Amino acid sequence: MPDPSAAGGLGLSPTNAYQGDLQDRLDLSVLNRHQRATGPLSDFDYPASFATLDLEAVARDIDAVLETSQDWWPADFGHYGPLVLRMVWHCAGTYRVGDGRGGASASLQRFAPVDSWPDNRNLDKARRLLWPVKKKYGRRISWPDLMVFAGNRALETMGFRTFGYAGGRVEVFEAGPVDWGPEQVWLGDERHSGVHDLDEPLAADQLGLIYVNPEGPNTVPDPVTSARDIRVTFRRMGMDDAETVALIAGGHSFGKTHGVADPERHLGPGPAASEVEQQGLGWNSTHGEGKAGDTVTSGLEGIWTPTPTTWDNSYLDALFGFEWDVALSPAGLWQWTPRGGAGEGTVPDPHDPSKTHAPTFLTTDLALRYDAAYEAIARRYYEHPDELADAFARAWFKLTHLDLGPRHRYLGPLVPTEDLPWQDPVPAAEHDLVSPTEVAQIKQRIGDSGLTVAELVSTAWASAATYRDSDKRGGTNGARIRLEPQRSWPVNDPVMLERVLGVLEEIRRDVRISLADLIVLGGCAAVQRTLTSVEVPFRPGRTDASQEWTDPAWFAPLEPAADGFRNYRSKRARRPSEHLLIDRADQLTLSATEMTVLVGGLRALGVTAPGSSLGVLTATPGVLTNDFFVNLLDGGTEWTPVARKGQKAEVFEGRDRKTGDLKWRASRADLVFGANAELRAIAEVYAADDAQEMFARDFVAAWDKVMNLGRC
Repeated sequence: MPDPSAAGGLGLSPTNAYQGDLQDRLDLSVLNRHQRATGPLSDFDYPASFATLDLEAVARDIDAVLETSQDWWPADFGHYGPLVLRMVWHCAGTYRVGDGRGGASASLQRFAPVDSWPDNRNLDKARRLLWPVKKKYGRRISWPDLMVFAGNRALETMGFRTFGYAGGRVEVFEAGPVDWGPEQVWLGDERHSGVHDLDEPLAADQLGLIYVNPEGPNTVPDPVTSARDIRVTFRRMGMDDAETVALIAGGHSFGKTHGVADPERHLGPGPAASEVEQQGLGWNSTHGEGKAGDTVTSGLEGIWTPTPTTWDNSYLDALFGFEWDVALSPAGLWQWTPRGGAGEGTVPDPHDPSKTHAPTFLTTDLALRYDAAYEAIARRYYEHPDELADAFARAWFKLTHLDLGPRHRYLGPLVPTEDLPWQDPVPAAEHDLVSPTEVAQIKQRIGDSGLTVAELVSTAWASAATYRDSDKRGGTNGARIRLEPQRSWPVNDPVMLERVLGVLEEIRRDVRISLADLIVLGGCAAVQRTLTSVEVPFRPGRTDASQEWTDPAWFAPLEPAADGFRNYRSKRARRPSEHLLIDRADQLTLSATEMTVLVGGLRALGVTAPGSSLGVLTATPGVLTNDFFVNLLDGGTEWTPVARKGQKAEVFEGRDRKTGDLKWRASRADLVFGANAELRAIAEVYAADDAQEMFARDFVAAWDKVMNLGRC
């Protein structure tokens, strides 16, 4: 195994708040990036610059790279298309629906630890081959946009027609926080429980893999159990069975695997731990010349089809045309070859035209034949190649654009016109936006409705707090809180929500405003009720999505296991609440200060878990005061845990130190603002006697930010 301690090899750096055992230490560094400019392009208008880009010229330059083999890393079959295709697939394939992290936009493959994963061996060469193109166009096209476009060009130059392409992925200068699992060694497997149940929100089957082990589960060459793992992993990455089969069959129509020697014996460390003179290139090989016919990557060795740089149906021809026997690669890894010597001489050698081979498949390939559901889909594609071409084109587009967000963020002339369900479409506004005069009149109607401050603020927050910056999903636009599954989530207090939405719908019948805007306006109006010196802004323009375009299964992963801003925690929550609060604040792009002021303000306004007053440390709930901080930092209160034996306390009682009388009840997500030194420093500012006006101003600014996340 590669050295797990090498240069952040497993992502166990002290700045990663989502990795390893952090039960006793809260790391706020992930929030710091939301309050400071990072990288040299922090003020750069990327969409405007991208609009000036000549994509046809970029395509020609990429094509020249793909079709010109370089001596320092010769192209298999004289074409870099398969290598670049694998690079983009593995970059985009880090996406997972559970928390929206990963994907092409995150550009994780360019940074540790993902750049050094065993599954990404030698993909550093693909990125380096593209550097001349990146250098030429500079900041006009970001690395993630260039990589995805290069993947499309790889397919096009090999005869495949892609579905479309969108830019809009900004430049990335550091790896964002991602929980890659509990393992401490590559290909370790501590992420399963029960009957091979994969822990949430993980998607890859083992540490260091993009998807699953190609040899089979934990190197056992069983296609049926491999299909089980494939199905779980691809669904965690947003793909159904038909899309999964299309991606495997389409992707493995190109290129080869590389295992002429054992990678554990012959390869050096990945880029993160390579010597400085290697300039970011890793996996220095001691086998032969270390390149071309001597290339070592996975340890698996073989070619799927007779046409590894041409799109056709030969992958499925081989899958169904041969019977397969398990065999060992030269490196000693399990793979499959046609029974009885069939297929000999049908597959070309990547570098020596005088040599030929038999096709070689992986256990994961045979899963498409021996799993009943996959087999039915694969056979349909086999019999109808046009269906495979369409399915692969759409699945590839989805794979490479899944984390880009709604269509209004898509840039460029190659964006498909078709709305796709996974893009969370919302209709365009078909009415003029409400005027300031109308806003004032609607606020008056809301004020006379009988709805409380806590009800209105809770509803607006519930709508907005679904936003995930990782994949730009959720938020107030669309008003999906009124649709399934969100309207039934326990965190949203369905009974209260039904009452509030019913009243707002009555108001909306008489005014020209979307319910999405009205929900936000209701929250803003409620906050305004408690203020005199600070104006709560409201920006209209949201529209209402339909249930038809809101698939409950697709939106289910947005349901929070915990929301520390509302002091909500479900049985699905596994980590201490303060860590989950940081996670949610990061998704909402909040700084530590913004997170702190929002928690204090929401508690004061009485926004908390359904049927609970946990954390409402004020005698006047419903009024925006700094009481939460004043009372939390009051030295006259002694906090004691209320917990079952053997568990970390999540609920605490605050009693008067002199009388012993119960004063408050609070959670870990409350007490952390007095316990953590960095958060206490912020809380002390807002607890001061002269802080009320500053607190109100800062709360309103942070509130306005969250209300407008993800809107057009």
